[in-house]
Amino acid sequence: MFRGRGLRAAVAACCATAMFTSPALAAGGPGAPGAGDDYFPGYGNGGYDVSHYDLALRYQPSEDHLRGTATIVATTTQDLTSFNLDFALTAKSVRVNGMPADFRQHGLEMTVTPPSPLPEGELATFVVEYEGVPSTVDVDGKTPWVRTAGGALAIGQPEISSWWFPGNDHPRDKATYDVAVAVPDGTEVLSNGAHTGNSSLAGWTTWHWRNSEPTATYLAFLAIGQYELHARKGAFGQPFISAYSERLGELAGPAKASIERTPEVLDFLSGRFGDYPFGAQGGVVPAEGLNFALENQTRPTYSHLFFRSGSNTSVVVHENAHQWFGDSVSVDRWRDIWLNEGFASYAEWMWSEAQGTGTTQQLFDHYYRAHPADDAFWQVLPGDPGPDDVFHEAVYDRGAMALHALRNVIGDAAFQEIARTWAAEHRHGNGNIGQFIDLAEKISGQDLGELFDAWLFTPGRPPADPSLGVPAGAEPRSAEAPAAVSEIDRTHEILAGHGSAHGYGSAHGHGR
Repeated sequence: MFRGRGLRAAVAACCATAMFTSPALAAGGPGAPGAGDDYFPGYGNGGYDVSHYDLALRYQPSEDHLRGTATIVATTTQDLTSFNLDFALTAKSVRVNGMPADFRQHGLEMTVTPPSPLPEGELATFVVEYEGVPSTVDVDGKTPWVRTAGGALAIGQPEISSWWFPGNDHPRDKATYDVAVAVPDGTEVLSNGAHTGNSSLAGWTTWHWRNSEPTATYLAFLAIGQYELHARKGAFGQPFISAYSERLGELAGPAKASIERTPEVLDFLSGRFGDYPFGAQGGVVPAEGLNFALENQTRPTYSHLFFRSGSNTSVVVHENAHQWFGDSVSVDRWRDIWLNEGFASYAEWMWSEAQGTGTTQQLFDHYYRAHPADDAFWQVLPGDPGPDDVFHEAVYDRGAMALHALRNVIGDAAFQEIARTWAAEHRHGNGNIGQFIDLAEKISGQDLGELFDAWLFTPGRPPADPSLGVPAGAEPRSAEAPAAVSEIDRTHEILAGHGSAHGYGSAHGHGR
């Protein structure tokens, strides 16, 4: 069990080592085959930092066949004799700075040996030509690419990019993207950022997308198939693009009634968290193949399941809150996932309060009571859930409770200043829990180690104690739950389904 001060010391010691540099190889040698993440040690790579991905793809839905050329623009962070890319499909050739390079593949690791060593600090380009049938590629029991009727979905967390482009697959190495996908005429392609146009030739249409802000690899996505597209001005005068599968049937209405409120939601969230960090916005709803929602940068994607009982703005709030917490400010390590999910879940509570369907305190009281003190829910630690429980419901709901407890202790003004400062200071970067605790203590002027320790790092339900943010009377049951609970619970039940689909945890998903 970590305690507040010990936690910060541990985090500081961990993060003092640069992620993409291996001290033992400072004089030159191979780049590390992992980024040093203790939950997923094989994810990411060392020795270089990617600034841009240019992806030229051709996809045939009838065969689920993908062919591509990825041009990766990077800067070396050490003298490199070889380096790794995370990739699951079959590479046909690799060039480094225009010259043919040797390579070998095993699992998700592709090791590339350039014809001559790459000096530290220099611009480098890696060009990989590849092809495959992504839905048939299984690595360690995972196949996140989903083939659908007439198309496919490349959407997942913590891994998806390796099934459609080679890269440095860890949130610490963000990059910009140009994505061009050729598909048979009449097929639509959705991706991140701005739609920069289409071109057609010999029965094929190429869709062009540009994502101009730094983006983690797992937040880059593709949705291919038969979609009804809508484009208009959204919040802050930005382009808003939404897309709905033509096969949604009776769910099309409630889906549109939810997703088309995204500009309203973003306006609300910007009032709490500061300026929206990106230049585009929107949403996508497929009709199959997805049992969660994901905060794909600038364009969250939602399972049709969220709209079975009618419109659902809670999930729209959740995924768009992630644009600040998760997308712009990404985790430093996957163990920091509470910084993503706690804020996104608490944003739902704030929205509920603004809509008059339940105050944040009423929702806190409800979830505090909903799980008895001996419930296994309280044994999962949001601040260090472990790789098998990264998407456990406790990371979401106990995580939101932790933020409300903090707000109860330090007051509304300090809480809002912390949220806005965190989003601004780490914009387009990364952050960890230790840094967040330090910021909270600096702004509030209080020692918050005991509070954070109780909510994030100690098994068991925190006792009813105002010093821990639990007001007297929180435990006894009141008459009825706030109206927002049914929608939030429905949202979180589906969201909790994402993890099991990818082999992580018993909760079924991070659609949140």
